[in-house]
Amino acid sequence: MNAIRPLRTATDLRDARLIDTDQMQAVDAVAARYAVAITPAMAALIDPSDPNDPIARQFVPDPAELTHLPEELQDPIGDAVHSPVEGIVHRYPDRVLLKAVHVCPVYCRFCFRREMVGPQGLGTLTPDAMDGAFAYIASRPEIWEVILTGGDPLVLSPRRLAEIMQRLASIDHVKVVRFHTRVPVVEPARIDEDLIHALKASGKATYLALHANHPRELTAAARDAIAKLVDAGIVLISQSVLLKGVNDDVETLAALMRGFVENRIKPYYLHHPDLAPGTGHFRLTIAEGQALVAALRGRISGLCQPSYILDIPGGHGKAVVSSASIADQGGGCFTVTNFRGEEHAYPPTV
Repeated sequence: MNAIRPLRTATDLRDARLIDTDQMQAVDAVAARYAVAITPAMAALIDPSDPNDPIARQFVPDPAELTHLPEELQDPIGDAVHSPVEGIVHRYPDRVLLKAVHVCPVYCRFCFRREMVGPQGLGTLTPDAMDGAFAYIASRPEIWEVILTGGDPLVLSPRRLAEIMQRLASIDHVKVVRFHTRVPVVEPARIDEDLIHALKASGKATYLALHANHPRELTAAARDAIAKLVDAGIVLISQSVLLKGVNDDVETLAALMRGFVENRIKPYYLHHPDLAPGTGHFRLTIAEGQALVAALRGRISGLCQPSYILDIPGGHGKAVVSSASIADQGGGCFTVTNFRGEEHAYPPTV
């Protein structure tokens, strides 16, 4: 059964040789707090003999997740602050997030929405809530782009995705629809003709932001799924998270970014890890991240350069982690300037 369904329990993980029997109790404790799922495609990439396997680190629960630091926040990027109606986050003037579903095919151990996703999370929008979300979008002509996220929107059936696209097609001022997803990497068999057709709508440009963090995730099956999307006219961009023990060396980052470009994916965002509860063991310092990104310059093509991004805690928006937007105040503290020119402390004052 483990060959055809996601691994969700400590027993599943033990049977797949991803943990030992003596680790089951600790894993159960983490699973009681945060959602767990590892697809067969990702489980197959994990080397059980490697205690530092970068794929396992992303998906196999770790007792360190139950260590919550004072600066960590249940809503680290402030979605709730900018949610005028259920399912909508309107942080920037010309675009909104539409969170139609809060379920994922895999649950990343560093997820910044880990308090909202999974079986005990916010679930799927009801028909009434979906109507309210579309009414909000339709009533605001400044909204040029709708970004479907969650959760992973590509867990929805092609029928449900097509319904969403048809409703967006009827809103003239929406010109771009973007999907944020891990599906082409973690469950590539989902990418078929029906799903691809569902992602397109007359008069709308469809973009897909693919989340991957390590070059090994770009398997032959994932590359085939990506090619199907690109060949169908869907523009792909990347997003990755800079993670300690996964991609925090220049060789791995370079290989990942080159892998994106080789598969016709434009590197877009490299995120500094958010201050989500229980994720401190994944976070590098800002200075370490800046040094890694600086090391990419000159080492790899300009096509392969991502923007190193920090989401300012509290819902204040993204800042490019450069000297122009972030200033070291000493002692691990920074002042970060957002797109409005507002200054914010990082980490935020507790």
